[in-house]
Amino acid sequence: MGLKPVRVGQLNNYIGRILRTDPILGDISVIGEVSNLKFHSSGHVYFSLKDDSSRINCFLAAGNLDKIHAPLEDGTEIIACGYISVYERGGYYSLNIRDIEINGEGQLALRFEKLKEKLAKEGLFDETHKKEIPAFASTVAVVTSETGAAVRDVIRTIKNKNNYTNILVYPVLVQGPAAAEDIAKAIDSLNESSLQVDVIIAGRGGGSMEELWAFNDERLARSIFASEIPVISAVGHETDFTISDFVADARAATPTAAAEMAAFDTGEIREYLGNLKSALSDELLRTAEQKRNRLEALNPAAFAQNIQSRIAYEQLNADRIMEAVTENIFAGLAAARERTEMLKEFIETSNPRAILARGYSVITDIEGNIIDNASKLTKGQQVNIETGSGSAEAEITLVK
Repeated sequence: MGLKPVRVGQLNNYIGRILRTDPILGDISVIGEVSNLKFHSSGHVYFSLKDDSSRINCFLAAGNLDKIHAPLEDGTEIIACGYISVYERGGYYSLNIRDIEINGEGQLALRFEKLKEKLAKEGLFDETHKKEIPAFASTVAVVTSETGAAVRDVIRTIKNKNNYTNILVYPVLVQGPAAAEDIAKAIDSLNESSLQVDVIIAGRGGGSMEELWAFNDERLARSIFASEIPVISAVGHETDFTISDFVADARAATPTAAAEMAAFDTGEIREYLGNLKSALSDELLRTAEQKRNRLEALNPAAFAQNIQSRIAYEQLNADRIMEAVTENIFAGLAAARERTEMLKEFIETSNPRAILARGYSVITDIEGNIIDNASKLTKGQQVNIETGSGSAEAEITLVK
């Protein structure tokens, strides 16, 4: 048997001393892409450096942060200079950073943008290719890890909305080099199978960029695009965007949001049907009341009573009209009588005989022409004299 057993703390302490005394690990520079960047309230900075295949935890003390002038952002590729140390209590090692140099944009970010640009030019993101998510899906396939929180959230959300939708969990890898191919094959298999799947949810819970990298794969993007079954991409959190999100028929901010999108709510349907039932009931009652009133109007007794009422009403109207006409006639006769009396009086006062009766006379020649000027008389001329009480003939004897 070898050395006697040691405690965990002793082992970690020993490993820490070995790392601190190693000439390479005590002063090393590492190239990688910044991921999971977190600024602690203490002033310390925690993040990861990663490449295509691996990553390492990094620690930047608050005292060293002031010496670093390079901006730290997720996706930026840097050269981190420092030393390897062991956190004895947790039993893990990290790169304790003394200085940082910016080494250009991260390779993963570059690959993401290049693939996004390529697929966009091919039309894989065009809205014209998007399939509609069915409103009443009977079967939802969930392509994700069978042990993650995402699948539990999806199942719980769908079951809370209804007890009708069938949930088919298709377990796949969601992280690592083989994950993208595994997810793509699952989508292909669902399309080729005889199962009547209405919608596919493909995704996983949150994580770093490299943990979500499987959903930035070209092979997977083309499987989603080729799927005859509508696909909802549900990767990470609301701020996470992957190639799968752009090519899928719909993008959900989280797996839970995808479940909300894929499953119908029987509670809402019951409420809608209840409102529809009330509206139909009100409409039927109103229609029945209208029909009842029409039937009552067609009843002979009611019809006769209605006719009698109409006759009485029309008779009353006729009496009122006759009364008004009579009043108008009498008023017209009175006015005519008054005008007649006035004309009679005017005529009487204008009668020439009435004037002669007041002592006037009229002289006419033998032809009956009125002589209204003495200059028209001649000596010996025969004239007639008309008075109010009679007439006489005369001869003109003197003319001046």
